[in-house]
Amino acid sequence: MEKELCQPKTIQDAIKFFADQDTCLQYMIPLRWPNGITCPFCDGVEHSFIATRRIWRCKSCKKQFSIKHSSIMEDSPLGLDKWLVAMWLIINAKNGISSWELHRSLGITQKSAWFLAHRIRLAFQTGSFTVMSGQVEADETFIGGKAANMHHDRREQLIQGRGGVGKSIVMGILERREIEGASQMMATVIPDRSADTLQEQIYSTVEPGSAVSTDEWAGYNGLNEDYAHSAVNHSAGKYVIGDAHTNGCENFWTLFKRCIKGTWVSVEDAHLHRYVTEQEFRFNERKGKDNDRFVKTVRNIGDKRLTYKQLIERGSDLVGRRGRIPQRKQDENAETDQP
Repeated sequence: MEKELCQPKTIQDAIKFFADQDTCLQYMIPLRWPNGITCPFCDGVEHSFIATRRIWRCKSCKKQFSIKHSSIMEDSPLGLDKWLVAMWLIINAKNGISSWELHRSLGITQKSAWFLAHRIRLAFQTGSFTVMSGQVEADETFIGGKAANMHHDRREQLIQGRGGVGKSIVMGILERREIEGASQMMATVIPDRSADTLQEQIYSTVEPGSAVSTDEWAGYNGLNEDYAHSAVNHSAGKYVIGDAHTNGCENFWTLFKRCIKGTWVSVEDAHLHRYVTEQEFRFNERKGKDNDRFVKTVRNIGDKRLTYKQLIERGSDLVGRRGRIPQRKQDENAETDQP
């Protein structure tokens, strides 16, 4: 008779709870297969369990599979004890956690910790999408290092103009939910700030007729044909006009850049969208409890896989378009979130 498993509430509980491989397995089974264990190859429901290896053998197709199969954990040599503790640390760290910290905490190499963290970030992508409505904010920000902190040669190579030249652009669209709960953010890495790009994001995300607040950037001109568009002129020192403001988006940018400057330190542009996804999940789930966020992520690990080759391959659809984004001046002892 299987014992009823409790739910960890704190990091101390999680470390103790997930120290045993069999406990990890019993915890994972109902989250991965809420309707009963099924074969990932043929969807068969009849199987036998090989306890010595913690795997199943399907009686229909005769193939073997584990709890990791067809998930972000597939082909990983790391045990569930390290995977689940790592997930708890990443999900519930307010300012993120670097691969170096994971490496020290879990007793694995920094390269393995970096790969593991990116695979966990893949689980933050729910695949579901809800059209935003009501009071909505739209804003964009530049992500990249300060010219003053760069080596002269690096500055000459990257800085070819003023402002955001040479930096990556992230656009955020936020739906305010003052009454129903926490506001929700959708953040996306975009190639430019043109009207076509910005308005395409808004039209594909926000229901027509909604109230949209932006800054005075010309790329938002023309939205008033389908939305109740209000623009706040930041250059004139105005930030709030009635219900029109972008303070919710600005709050998100502050939290995100705090993670970059204080925790990740250096982020590859090719992987920027992964870090954006992590912060978006953390922001949208901020009202939930630690265990609630953890369970939601574990349920979402299936049918997702990211190989190391895909992760480091330049120019692929998975990793973006440009090169490295230095975030701040490095010294020889600085730790960066890179392998």
